[in-house]
Amino acid sequence: MYQAFLVKYGEIGLKGNNRHIFENALKNRVAEKLGSLGNYTVTREQGRIFVECPDGYDYEDTVEALGCVFGVSGYCPVKVVETTEWETVKQAVGDFVEEMYPQKKFSFKVAAKRADKHYPITSPEICAKIGEALLERFPGLSVDVHAPQEVITVEIRNRAYIYSKVLAGPGGMPVGTAGKAMLLLSGGIDSPVAGYMISKRGVVLEATYFHAPPYTSERAKEKVVDLAGIISRYTGPIRLNVVNFTDIQLAIYEKCPHEELTIIMRRYMMRIAEYFAKKSDCLGLITGESIGQVASQTMQSLLTTNAVCELPVFRPLIGFDKVEIVDIAQKIGTFETSILPYEDCCTIFVAKHPVTKPILPAIEKSEELLSDVIEELMKQAIETTEVIEVRA
Repeated sequence: MYQAFLVKYGEIGLKGNNRHIFENALKNRVAEKLGSLGNYTVTREQGRIFVECPDGYDYEDTVEALGCVFGVSGYCPVKVVETTEWETVKQAVGDFVEEMYPQKKFSFKVAAKRADKHYPITSPEICAKIGEALLERFPGLSVDVHAPQEVITVEIRNRAYIYSKVLAGPGGMPVGTAGKAMLLLSGGIDSPVAGYMISKRGVVLEATYFHAPPYTSERAKEKVVDLAGIISRYTGPIRLNVVNFTDIQLAIYEKCPHEELTIIMRRYMMRIAEYFAKKSDCLGLITGESIGQVASQTMQSLLTTNAVCELPVFRPLIGFDKVEIVDIAQKIGTFETSILPYEDCCTIFVAKHPVTKPILPAIEKSEELLSDVIEELMKQAIETTEVIEVRA
């Protein structure tokens, strides 16, 4: 039935003279995504990306792949008519309805898009003539232009495309059109969602995870790798830096006030993540923080954390509540992995009564207690970092 897909975009259409840059980026992302499934042909047409499917392709796999490409607002499995000759097109629409709908009792309307303005029949005439032909061929059908059960769409281009199903895409912008950023990725619910949301704006992701063996298990690291793999379905391959953070955490635990453990630990995580971000030409850091969710995410804590960073810190979840974050995690498929019971380093070394309103000068004074060891510990953590290339 379906030989091709018409891929629609939304926001890209507002890009004016630069639109072709984003269209080409979207075309390339679609081609990359489908490349592992077969020999698809992806071309750019007026206001659309056109995907021609190989013989024997898997429909479900193709639908799933296109649904993970940022920049795609919707995509339509289409019947292709190789000619725009009117009688042939009209017959093909009837055949499409014949094949698609076993029960020929529903209301419909015809929508037409005439990209070729030289075509001798106007869009309203196409709708009227095809509607008339369908009513004549299938007496059980009825026309309802306001609330139809089905919309039969005909697009006239260099060929004719017929479809009645529009599948929702993730929207956003094609990955690679907005620079690169470093995601602080933990095993929790929030950070994978934050990475997904920033990448949806066209940003390429790299990630840093802080591991604390033997206090955190190897399975905790595998869980984070699994999460990176899930979000890479949308973002493309992710370079994951796995930092051994144990010795730094132990030094903080031994030398610093315990109520300040979380915020000081967080500040050193940001320093290390920023080191890798600058090394990889990232333009910012990404975290999954939401105001007031935990002690390290109060306004005062965020201010104190930000003070160690030169790069901007992007927090796409900053105004979300937990229910909203969980909803997105379930939608993108990270939730079930995130709730697996393998603790990360943030939960192992948490204070019983963490400070919720840290004062920056006081935190900086406490960090001076680490001055005799911290530089060497930071150097060791960076030099022993494991790098994993994660692909879906």
